[in-house]
Amino acid sequence: MSRAAGLLLGVAVDRALGDPRRGHPVAGFGTVAAALERRTYADARSAGALHVLVLVGGAAALGALAPPRSTLATAAATWAVLGGTSLVREGRGMAAELGAADLGAARRRLPSLCGRDPASLGTDGLARAALESVAENTSDATVAPLLWGAVAGVPGLLAYRAVNTLDAMVGYRNDRYTRFGWAAARLDDVANLVPARVAGVLTVLCAPVVGGSPRAARAAWRADAAAHPSPNAGVVEAAAAGALGVQLGGETVYPHRVEQRPRLGSGRGPVPADLERAVRLSTAVQAGAALVSAALAVAVAHPGLHAALHRLRRR
Repeated sequence: MSRAAGLLLGVAVDRALGDPRRGHPVAGFGTVAAALERRTYADARSAGALHVLVLVGGAAALGALAPPRSTLATAAATWAVLGGTSLVREGRGMAAELGAADLGAARRRLPSLCGRDPASLGTDGLARAALESVAENTSDATVAPLLWGAVAGVPGLLAYRAVNTLDAMVGYRNDRYTRFGWAAARLDDVANLVPARVAGVLTVLCAPVVGGSPRAARAAWRADAAAHPSPNAGVVEAAAAGALGVQLGGETVYPHRVEQRPRLGSGRGPVPADLERAVRLSTAVQAGAALVSAALAVAVAHPGLHAALHRLRRR
C-alpha cells in the first residue's frame, strides 16, 4: 500500500504545486546528460547505446537507494518526474492567448509545449500543434511514469524519466543524432508501448467529459493510429482526435524540416476552443491514470490478492 499511497500523494503534490521553478531534478539530469554527451558522442549506434546505458542505469541505481516501502520517497520521486500539471497550465495558457487573438504570446509559449516552428503558424496551426502536444504528453508526462512507478517503484519512476528525457534530447533523425540517438529513441518506444495504449483506453473512456463519443475515439484509434510514424504517439493523438471530433496531422513544420503527418480523425480542423477541451480531457485521463496506477501497485505488491480476485471472477 505504501507504493500506491506514494504515487497518489505525488500526483496530489504535482496538482497543487506543478513543477518547481528552479532546481528541477529533470533539468539537472539534462545538464548531466549534456555534459556526458560531450565525452561519449560519436556518430555510431554503439556510442549512443553506451550513453543511454550509463544515464538510465545511473537513474535506476539512484532510485534503488530509496527505502523500498517509503511512501514519502515514492511521493517525492513521483512529483519530480510528473509533468501533468505544467502541461495543463501551458495548454490553458495557450488556449487563452489564442482566444484573445494574441499570436505573439501564443508563439512565444509554443516551445514550452513542442519543438515546432512557431513563426510559421497561424491561430489554427498553433491550436493544432498545442493540441497534439497535449495529447502525446498526457501519456509521456503522466500515464507512463505512473505505470512504471506502479510496477517498479522509485527506480522505475527515475529510469522512465531518464529514458524519456534522453529521447527528447538526442532521439532525432538528423545529421548528428540519426545513429547516436537511435538507442534512446528505440528505448523510449519500448518504454511507452504499454502506457500509450493505457492512455488510449482512458481517452476513449473519458471522451464524454468533453462531449465526445467513446465509439468515435475508438474508431479513430483503430483506423488511423498505425499510419503515424511513432508507434505510440499515433495511438494517443488519434484517440484524442476522435474524442474531440477533430482532425489532427497534416503539414508539420520544424525549424529545420517539414514533415507530412498522416491525418488522424475524420472531423474538422481544431480551433482554439478545442484546445481548452483537450486540456479538460487530459486532466480526466491523468486522474484515471492515477487510479489505475495505484490499483496496479497494490496488485504488484499483493499477488495473492490478485489471484483471489481472479478466482472470484471465475465463479
